[in-house]
Amino acid sequence: MITPVVIGAQSPFQHSDTELYTDDILGPVWFSLYNLRVAGTNADPAAPVQSKYIVAEDEVFEVSVDIKFNKTPLSSLLMCLGTRLSVNFAFEGFGKNATEVDLQQSIVTKRGEYEYTIVYKTTPAKAGLTPGLYEIAAVAEIGPVENECKTPVFGHGYIEEILLSVYPAGADLP
Repeated sequence: MITPVVIGAQSPFQHSDTELYTDDILGPVWFSLYNLRVAGTNADPAAPVQSKYIVAEDEVFEVSVDIKFNKTPLSSLLMCLGTRLSVNFAFEGFGKNATEVDLQQSIVTKRGEYEYTIVYKTTPAKAGLTPGLYEIAAVAEIGPVENECKTPVFGHGYIEEILLSVYPAGADLP
């Protein structure tokens, strides 16, 4: 407690005290990063046995992940303030010509919503993925809030691994 000395016609001392229980009032904030997935979107695959994890260079595919926040007063405030959720989908290529590519997608939280799906939709050719096998991981960055009260990044998460195979467009499959 700080007790400054007052000089003059005032009382010689001012007394003050405060108390705040942040754990009880606001509660902790945490999030789960789960359900990393990738899938080709071609309704008519090149071959009947083709998996949704095998796509042509010119076929649209989606990579996505889910983020879920706990429900505490502080979580509610952060969702309402518009917190940026950014996910970097990292594609590590295996094979002679396979590349390494990072694809980033961001959204901003909304009041009353605690569950989000971050989706990146593209073709391998547009993303720079050459034919080969890819292992995919996702790295999440939580923050800052998107208003005049910007804060630094305050959360990170990591999830791995799911596989995607890219083959040349126009190639015949068995």
